[in-house]
Amino acid sequence: MAKKSTLSNGVYTATLTPLKPNGKVDDDLLIKHCKWLLKNGSTGIALLGTTGEANSFSINERKQILKKVIAGGIPAKKLMVGTGCCALPETIALTKQAVKLGVGGILLLPPYYYKQVSQEGIGQYVEEVIQGVNDSKLHIYLYHIPKMSGVPFSIPLIQQLKEKYPTTIVGIKDSSGDFSNMNAMVEQIPDFQVFAGTEKYLLDILKVGGAGCISATANVTVPLCKEVYRLWKTKKPAVKKNNYLVKVRTSFEGFPFSGALKSYIGAVTDNPKWTTVRLPNEPLPKKDLTTLNKRLAKLKFMPSF
Repeated sequence: MAKKSTLSNGVYTATLTPLKPNGKVDDDLLIKHCKWLLKNGSTGIALLGTTGEANSFSINERKQILKKVIAGGIPAKKLMVGTGCCALPETIALTKQAVKLGVGGILLLPPYYYKQVSQEGIGQYVEEVIQGVNDSKLHIYLYHIPKMSGVPFSIPLIQQLKEKYPTTIVGIKDSSGDFSNMNAMVEQIPDFQVFAGTEKYLLDILKVGGAGCISATANVTVPLCKEVYRLWKTKKPAVKKNNYLVKVRTSFEGFPFSGALKSYIGAVTDNPKWTTVRLPNEPLPKKDLTTLNKRLAKLKFMPSF
C-alpha cells in the first residue's frame, strides 16, 4: 500500500487571510484565527487557497505568510498549503519551500490561465512539479475547482498520476459542486483521500468512503462541522445536525466567499481589521451583509469567536 500523507481525514478550513487597512497581511490576526480554528474543531488548515486570496499575493508574500504562520505556532503538519501558480517555476519554488518547512500537504491548482489545454498537458505540468521538487516528503492534493480555474482534473488523468506517483498524489479537494464526481473518484481511485469542497457534502462524502471536507465557510461553521464528523465517527445519528449545518452553509452561497466571510466576521467581532480584501475582491455591500445577517439570525446561528 502507498505511504499515506501526514494529513488525516476530517474537516479542514480554507482559511481567510486577514489584511491590514494598507493591504498588507495581518500576520497576528491570521495566526490567532488559525489557532481558534484548530481549537474549535478544524483537523487542519488549508492555507493560501481561493478563500485565502492566494493568487492576489506575490510569490514572496506567499512565502512570508507560510513562514510566519509556522513561526507563530501553527503546526506545519496540520497545514495543506496552496502553491499552484500559472508559472511552473513559481509553483515549484512555493512547493519546495512548503515541503522544506514540513507541511502536511500541498494543495495544487492546475495552471489556470490557458483554457484550451489537454489533460495530457495538465498532467505533464503536475509531473514537472513533482520532478522539480524532487522530495519524497511531497504529498499533493489536487485542487479541482473548474468554476474558478476553468481547467479540470479528470478522473482518468488522476488515475494515471496516482499510478505513476502513488506516494505523492494522495488526494483531492473537489470544489466542483458535483457530488457524483466526488463519489466516482472514491469508487475508482483506491487509497486516495477525496475531500468535498463544501460542508454541504460532508456527511454524504463520509458515507461513501471519502475523507471529509475542506471548506471556506468552516471559518465560521467549524464547530458544527466537527460535531457532524464526531457523530459520524462514533456511529451516532448525524442527519439532524448535518441538515442544520447545510442550512448555515447555504446562507452564504450567492455571495463571494472571501468578501462575505470577512465582512461577516468583522461585523460579529466588531473588528474592522477583518474587512479588508485584495483587489479585485471587495467587502460585502451593506445591503448584502444585512441579507446575510437576516438569513443567519433566522437560523439562530452565531459563531463562537
